[in-house]
Amino acid sequence: MRYLVVLLFICNSAFFYGQELPLLKASEKDSANVKAKQDYTSFSKDKDKPEFTIKDYKIISHARDTTFLDTTISIQKEYKYNFLRKDDFELMPFSNIGQPYNSLGVTVKQNILYPSLGAEAKHFNYMEVQDISYYRVPTPMTELMFKTTLEQGQLLDALLTFNMTPRLNISLAYKGFRSLGKYQFNEAESGNFRTSAAYETKSGRYRIRTHIAAQDLLSEENGGLALKEFQFESGNTNFTDRSRIDVNFTNANNKVLGKRYFFEQEYDLFKKSRDTTRSRENYLTLGHQFNYESKYYQFRQTAQDDYFGDAFVSAITDKATLKTMFNQGYVELGNKTLGVLKGNIALYNYNYFFDSKLINATGEEISNQLKGEEITVGAHYGKTIGGFKLNGGIDYRVLGDLTGSIINATASYQLKSGAKATFGINASSKMPNFNYLLYQSDYVNYNWQNNEVFEKERVNGLLLGLDSKLLGSLSAEYNIIDNYTYFTSTATQEQIDGGEENAAVRPFQEGNSVTYLKIKYNKEFKVGNFALNNTVMYQQVDQTNNVLNVPQLVTRNTLYFSKDVFDRAMHLQTGVTFKYFTAYNMNAYNPLLGEFYIQNREELGGYPLLDFFINAKVKQTRLFLKAEHFNSSFTGFNFYSAPNYPYRDFVIRFGLVWNFFS
Repeated sequence: MRYLVVLLFICNSAFFYGQELPLLKASEKDSANVKAKQDYTSFSKDKDKPEFTIKDYKIISHARDTTFLDTTISIQKEYKYNFLRKDDFELMPFSNIGQPYNSLGVTVKQNILYPSLGAEAKHFNYMEVQDISYYRVPTPMTELMFKTTLEQGQLLDALLTFNMTPRLNISLAYKGFRSLGKYQFNEAESGNFRTSAAYETKSGRYRIRTHIAAQDLLSEENGGLALKEFQFESGNTNFTDRSRIDVNFTNANNKVLGKRYFFEQEYDLFKKSRDTTRSRENYLTLGHQFNYESKYYQFRQTAQDDYFGDAFVSAITDKATLKTMFNQGYVELGNKTLGVLKGNIALYNYNYFFDSKLINATGEEISNQLKGEEITVGAHYGKTIGGFKLNGGIDYRVLGDLTGSIINATASYQLKSGAKATFGINASSKMPNFNYLLYQSDYVNYNWQNNEVFEKERVNGLLLGLDSKLLGSLSAEYNIIDNYTYFTSTATQEQIDGGEENAAVRPFQEGNSVTYLKIKYNKEFKVGNFALNNTVMYQQVDQTNNVLNVPQLVTRNTLYFSKDVFDRAMHLQTGVTFKYFTAYNMNAYNPLLGEFYIQNREELGGYPLLDFFINAKVKQTRLFLKAEHFNSSFTGFNFYSAPNYPYRDFVIRFGLVWNFFS
């Protein structure tokens, strides 16, 4: 909370001195940009102060992709205006904001060589290294994103970025929310503080970027509905007030807390050409990257509940902690003729632990720690030849037990028509997440050690893509997965009938190969001020046992109208979004582990989701109003996000995204 107070104070100060960014005419842009370069540090209030366009406010990703601030309004902005601030087409949210998302599509390609802590269902709002942005701005810029939640709460994501000098840019940001929810014991809240900085010397030969992230995500857990057929599915008017519906328990919560310190520096040993508008042609760069992160996942319950089976003690306090430190040194050689070649060596230290060892009833000892180090080497190459762009890389384990290798290669071709074709291959292997390998709990059936039993997961895949303004965007991927690792329940039929399926959820590895095909297509049709945006995804899984369950078809179709109104003072956008996915064995949620697990007894899905929205843009402010799931009361009460966990009822929510400049 102290981070939020500091950030709001700074944002309010910027607000009082804020001004609308001048949007220059096309004929003025070139001269203004030249003037800005000549007098970049002039921020005085006099007439000689340089003017900037929106494109001078640059956002740089962890992968060093650079975009500029976008204050327009579009259908893509509508799709991203949510809690995660990204398109959630392949996700199915729970009833309350900040709770888990079930997966309608699967991403099996692995880009990270090391296992993570686990509790994946609790990490959708956890910002990883690749989620942190860096900035290059000529004047201070603030962005405020606000949206209402569900009962007694709100969501605010505030960002302030500024430069101390033209070469030192700093950002401060805080995303905080609280939502009580419609059901009993369903409250969720979180705080994501992050600050980043990027600096380069006047010569441009030495560069650093760094960030700090402190995050906590907390939610109450009620175990889902206890009497769903009578109180929910029947449409009984006595329970339209969802707080009257009985839930499985009201005494548990789980939490993820993490702190991260990231630092990267580069030095050019030599360079032929490098400036802010052109890429380096010939150079040799030495680099170093450091990342330290401490994170824990905790489940607490004031008293044992048969929902999870027998326990060693009456009050439950489970806590899994992971501390990691990553050091990588690299050399990057760039040549206009040969391309870019990068070699690296990395040291990864990990310490995953619990508070004590466990000896079970059979005398088997379950340790409380997995600790060690991994050494990997890698090489990456990139080259553009005419319309072809080639990228490839390999990272390989030299020392350690957790990692294996990652091989990625892509080739893209830019056609004269503007269309882009892409082909890629990938192969990876690594151990499953730590909570599959070792876990301890006060509940008897939630203790295991598999680090010497489980094998590395292996994924081999192909990717094809076509992006065309005329034909639309098409992507297809085909993957073969070996040693697929998953959670499932080993409860007896009697336990399942008694609502105690979660009394024995454990990790397993599939001994047979699983093949997964995903084809995704997007195309928008426009007629005058009307447009129809369509996204369709087809999935097919070939498997001996049902361990990877996804809907065969997912579709989202938005019919909307957009036009400038009030003498072009406002841009208005309004329409209806239809989303549908076929029925399938939807994964169930386990609040003790913070994970989804496989279930093959109940098919869910096959229901429509209809949203009505009105969005508008006034200057640099985007306004959003949405009636979510307005068909909930007349298309049947069978809308679930997971077994026993309903999706939300009809609700009207509103908010805004506002950029202002100093």
